[in-house]
Amino acid sequence: MESSGIYKRHTNNKVLRRMNQLNNLQHKFPVVDSIPKSVRLPSQIHQRVSLVDGELKLWAGATKKTLSPIWIQQPDGSLQQVELGSYPVMGEKESDEALEAAVRAYNNGRGEWPMMKVSERIACMQKFIQRMVEQRDLIIKLIMWEIGKSLADSEKEFDRTITYMRQTIDALKDLDNANSRFVIAEGTIGQIRRTPLGVVLCMGPYNYPLNETFATLIPAMLMGNTIIFKPPQFGTLLFEPLLEAFRDSFPKGVINTIYAPGSLVVPHLLASGQINVLALIGSSKVADHLKKQHPKSHRLRAILGLDAKNAAIILPDADLDLTVKECLLGALSFNGQRCTALKMLMVHSSIADEFVNRLTAELAKLKVGMPWEKGVFITPLPGMHRTTYMTEVIEDAMAKGAKVVNLEGGEFCKTMFYPAVVYPVTEGMRLYREEQFGPVIPVSVYDDIETVLDYVTTSDHGQQVSIFGSDPEQIGHLVDPLVHQVCRVNINCQCQRGPDVFPFGGRKDSAEGTLSVHDALRAFSIRSMIAAKQTDDSKGMLASMVSEHYSKFVNTDFIF
Repeated sequence: MESSGIYKRHTNNKVLRRMNQLNNLQHKFPVVDSIPKSVRLPSQIHQRVSLVDGELKLWAGATKKTLSPIWIQQPDGSLQQVELGSYPVMGEKESDEALEAAVRAYNNGRGEWPMMKVSERIACMQKFIQRMVEQRDLIIKLIMWEIGKSLADSEKEFDRTITYMRQTIDALKDLDNANSRFVIAEGTIGQIRRTPLGVVLCMGPYNYPLNETFATLIPAMLMGNTIIFKPPQFGTLLFEPLLEAFRDSFPKGVINTIYAPGSLVVPHLLASGQINVLALIGSSKVADHLKKQHPKSHRLRAILGLDAKNAAIILPDADLDLTVKECLLGALSFNGQRCTALKMLMVHSSIADEFVNRLTAELAKLKVGMPWEKGVFITPLPGMHRTTYMTEVIEDAMAKGAKVVNLEGGEFCKTMFYPAVVYPVTEGMRLYREEQFGPVIPVSVYDDIETVLDYVTTSDHGQQVSIFGSDPEQIGHLVDPLVHQVCRVNINCQCQRGPDVFPFGGRKDSAEGTLSVHDALRAFSIRSMIAAKQTDDSKGMLASMVSEHYSKFVNTDFIF
């Protein structure tokens, strides 16, 4: 009887804590009057146009509501999800129209855009950037309201994207200027330049809907390719303010938008055989499936940013103050919804308990709230399907021996999910190998460093890893095998993409192709050249072609 009473009392306490946490999380959502006017959207956006062949075409068909991750407290105590607007839901017919426009604009490389001088394409892009900057306030608000990213991080995403675009233009000038000369070798005169690949199908992710989309779209356009652009499922409306700027800045057909379920139109587009490049930030399973749809897959160039399960290796002599700070940032920036997030913390057994205690103590200090609140760190997730998934992987780990070690970890209300530190996570649990892509921090313990190296080696992913420690000899010995498994080893700092001039890639299932300000221009182009024998007649002909500007390819122009 006594033990039954204790069990009942403990159960009641657990239920009470759960109710208190739910109540606490529910009250993180605002009442309407508490939302500052400065962060409110001016109105709902009910998009009824798409950009195809240089025209904003009206859409009178089916539409889909855009719901924010943010809910509003109602007078009766309930919550109501914010409706931001709606956008078209198209089909194969509309995707065919977009494809035809892009193919026609490219015209086997003879279209206006691919035939333009590099300086002329740069001028078009600079015009677009100016128009884009005019929409800064609205786009930032849409990022915040559509995906729940903090206002500060939404501002950073917009500004970083503008910087990236300008850096890409500068890199293209350098690239073209370096090729604006003739090379003579073994009696042959040559000029080597980069030329476009054709029609690019571009799809970005929801977590960085502007920045990572433009990280492929902008260099692809600048190199002379034409584009079919499908916005992400979350973060769709934020491109609506840019449609007129796209239309007015570029020749018709250079960029065409399609608003349709990806599972419906993307395989259809690829099956046409007319897509030359697939630019996708998504999952490896989706990428594998899509590449098979192309009738001649060897002709399809793929630029892919895919899955990652980046590990932090925490050595016994790590500076725990620094390590805890970097691991929290790495695991929970934008609620852990980054491919570069730290998704597995591997801690030496001698410091594991102390590390976990410090980690949970610092996590408890993080501010939970709405994206516009100053200093907020944890914000709502894009949809309730994400809270469902996080709960599933936590319950799987707990059923196999792990615990949620931080107070209230894993509790949620609607789209608000409180981060969970799960410890110890071992092989066989979903969290050990599966990319959680959210605010769940798995912590694993090791004694032998070979266990860590084996984890990274046997992983399906190979993007990055972080090492935390103080002994340069030990870290040096770890770097050597790790650089053959991942593309970036971070020492005493979190994994990250930037600076954008650094190469960003991955091994195994994590990526195909490399992106950076410089690499992306090369990824969306191919080297082509002209060659002639080193004779007086050839020299005279080439000199005449250059001086009389008979060719846009053969020139020695310098772009300032």
